[in-house]
Amino acid sequence: MSPSPLLALAGEVLRPALTLYLDVHSAPELSGAEERTAGVFGDRLAALGLEVTRGVGGHGVVGLLRNGPGPRVLLRAELDALPLEERTGLPYASGNGAAHACGHDLHLAAAAGAAELLVRTAPRWRGTLVVLGQPAEETLTGARAVLDDGLYERFGVPDAVLAQHAAPLPAGMVAHGTPRAPVTAASTALEVVVHGRGGHAGTPQLTVDPVVTAAAIVLRLQSVVARETAPGEHVTVTVGTVRAGSAVNVVPDTAVLGIGVRALTDAALDRAVAAVERIVRGECAVSGCPREPEVRVVSRAPALWGDPAATAAVRAAHTGLFGAERVADWPPSLASEDCALLGAGGAVPVVYWMTGVAGPRQWAATGGRVPPNHSPAFAPDVRTALSPAIAALAAAALDRLAA
Repeated sequence: MSPSPLLALAGEVLRPALTLYLDVHSAPELSGAEERTAGVFGDRLAALGLEVTRGVGGHGVVGLLRNGPGPRVLLRAELDALPLEERTGLPYASGNGAAHACGHDLHLAAAAGAAELLVRTAPRWRGTLVVLGQPAEETLTGARAVLDDGLYERFGVPDAVLAQHAAPLPAGMVAHGTPRAPVTAASTALEVVVHGRGGHAGTPQLTVDPVVTAAAIVLRLQSVVARETAPGEHVTVTVGTVRAGSAVNVVPDTAVLGIGVRALTDAALDRAVAAVERIVRGECAVSGCPREPEVRVVSRAPALWGDPAATAAVRAAHTGLFGAERVADWPPSLASEDCALLGAGGAVPVVYWMTGVAGPRQWAATGGRVPPNHSPAFAPDVRTALSPAIAALAAAALDRLAA
């Protein structure tokens, strides 16, 4: 199929995809609680004629479109949103304390649109299309959950996994990783419980204040990147949550830290995590904490490397679709993803690219400094971003399916 008809078809399937986007965006659900989102997505796939299975690995949704013998291609999109208040001012903005500030609503709408486009073009390809609505990506637990629930045993091992992610680039532009570096970083989330000895704020000498210890840990952790990581190595350590206490006149018994560690290599990640644990235990010892701290790995995901051959082929398809000026290199990012797990340790080729979401006015007004993912102000210009995202995903699928 030539590029122009494919782009035209993407425009033809835009309306139902846009309806899905607006619905999902206005009613986001957090990781593990995506029941309504999964229902809406599954219903749309079923309406297109796909065989839909629900409740995979939690609220995961799998749609199958069998179209004769040939390759099996999996399109992956995510169901979950982030726990933050949206501040976009959009008429369809969320008001429930969660927000699609990472573009998962766009991913779902694009996957549904691409599925409809492939239904319409079924005489021109052969194989099996698998569409996955994955739960719990933001907690990096959903990919493992659907795999543990028999994703590949029940629906077949794909010949390729295809996924895209919204990025603060001009709409209608895509960016691919290079063979020299991962697309996204390896990541570990830790929960640390600091045990103190609670008591009255008026008699601090009778307590061991876990808040003070937690504060010392937060400050000392900054040295992991500044003084224990080589300048050329990409590592971040972030304390994203601190929870302690219930009243100003009470020294609490515990303080709980949520710590995220990211790196481009497993070796660098392991070193940083070991340093975090050493600092936590050292500060607790210095403070005289009555118990050893608890350090629990909440989740871990490997770095995401695109399969070189499959990525080159899909990139060529995107270049033919959009033109070379709209296809760029994506530098290695310290964002993290659990999509790499769907690659089954390298047994299944994964192709993963970024799709732009900034409209021309927004891009020009900000000089390209649009609100990034995970910002409360993150606001894709869906009018200009959704149709190219549909076309990009469909073009990649057609490239991997048999003609």
